[in-house]
Amino acid sequence: MWLFLVLATLLTWHLGENRGGGMLTAALLGIALVKGCIVAFDFMALRHAPPLWRIFVGGWLLLVCVLIGLAYWKGSLT
Repeated sequence: MWLFLVLATLLTWHLGENRGGGMLTAALLGIALVKGCIVAFDFMALRHAPPLWRIFVGGWLLLVCVLIGLAYWKGSLT
């Protein structure tokens, strides 16, 4: 898992530095969401936590990614 997280971080950094666009931003946010879930559920051991905690943390991660995506989309319209 650790190696996957490092490789995903390097990939998102490389793509973010060299390219741009809405679809790429959505893909980068998706990768960030997956990385956040891995950290929360595996490294923070929430996989075996009560369902309410898993829903709360997963929903928070999703909400943050959606809000960042909306801010990017709104900024690209102006």
